Amino acid sequence: MDTTITNLHLLTEQTEFELDEPPGAPPACYSPKTRPREIPEIFWAKKSGGSRTPILKTLLTSACEKNCLYCPFRAGRDLRRATLQPIEMAKIFSQMSAAGLVQGLFLSSGMVGGGIRTQDKILDTAEILRTKYQHQGYLHLKLMPGAEKDQVLRALQLATRVSVNLEAPNPERLKDLAPRKKFQEELMQLLQWAQELRQSVQHSTTNDRFPSIVTQLVVGATAETDTEILQTSFYLYTRLKLSRIYYSRFSPIPDTPLENLPPENPLRPLRLYQASFLIRDYGFSTSDFQYTESGNLPLEQDPKTIWAQTHLLHQPVELNKADFLHLLRIPGIGPKTARRIVQFRRNSKIKSEVELRQLGIPVERVSPFILLNGRKITNQPSFW
Repeated sequence: MDTTITNLHLLTEQTEFELDEPPGAPPACYSPKTRPREIPEIFWAKKSGGSRTPILKTLLTSACEKNCLYCPFRAGRDLRRATLQPIEMAKIFSQMSAAGLVQGLFLSSGMVGGGIRTQDKILDTAEILRTKYQHQGYLHLKLMPGAEKDQVLRALQLATRVSVNLEAPNPERLKDLAPRKKFQEELMQLLQWAQELRQSVQHSTTNDRFPSIVTQLVVGATAETDTEILQTSFYLYTRLKLSRIYYSRFSPIPDTPLENLPPENPLRPLRLYQASFLIRDYGFSTSDFQYTESGNLPLEQDPKTIWAQTHLLHQPVELNKADFLHLLRIPGIGPKTARRIVQFRRNSKIKSEVELRQLGIPVERVSPFILLNGRKITNQPSFW
């Protein structure tokens, strides 16, 4: 393999820590045993309809001047580094796209020469792809700590999605995770600018709409609590209109200052994802969730079921009268199902368990929490 391909292999292999899927998602990459040797790992990103699309997920460089305590790329760590120039990255991605191997690019980078210089290289790559190679598909660009507002604007004009690794829920926790990064000035400011620009600037000439914004938080590397994480998540969803927050389960990396910490329980980020979606899509607030004495979500059950056990077991929801938001509070009913119920009720009441099943409602799951025309569903299984 030539030097460019060799470097790309290294860079794609080193993006494993950059999450773009919640726990439980199907494997993201081709198996190395079946993938041709000259082709780097390909990430399969989940689309909103449930299908998947092949993405080249990579870095411009794995060299980094930052010393984040958990990161495999931290300055001074013994790691084989690799770098591609913008024109090299754009060319090889274009070749992979023309060959039908990938349909989009997720581009991040280590920090070299400061955030402004690193951001320029990311933007240069995107400019070449959009202009020289006429790539009109998916393009996810990372916003680097310390980037300027004009750079954020240009990224929004070029990208389908932009992201910032916020990493911690507040400045105090960030000090314990990435001591050389500034929470408000370097990270949160980027997200605030992105939302401000989305609201004030016309649509990009290269996109049908301005891109979505996402971020990532590391879970379990410091003493942060779920209460802290969800308070920040609530702000990001309701005020900055983020599309997704990724919760990266801490797993210790050898030859880093946190290498002796235990890995986080995988159930914890799963519960955070569930609570996060309840905030984003279901109208829940942070005060709706139950927390343990340590400030974390219980791991034994999902937060929506715990809420329903407390509030709906003795005051079940009348399915033929409840409004959309009340329907969303019932375990087993999501936005699509709630809309089907509302649509069905415009012409007729729901009269039977058969009609419930026809509407796609999981009867066994919802039955402890609902009434149908004033009555519990007959022969329902015991909740306990």
